[in-house]
Amino acid sequence: MRPLHFLSNAFINTFGITQPTPKNATRAAWFIATMLMLVVVLVATVAAVVLHLAFHR
Repeated sequence: MRPLHFLSNAFINTFGITQPTPKNATRAAWFIATMLMLVVVLVATVAAVVLHLAFHR
């Protein structure tokens, strides 16, 4: 859980978002991690489609 909190704190501090309360810190960490993973999956999918189309023409 510690790396997840580190990642969320880095994200929050980088973009200047208001720090969550200690009660909501874990919830915010999971939300940020989920959103970042969705972005990674989206970028990987787009890259795979572009490469597939580039090599099969």
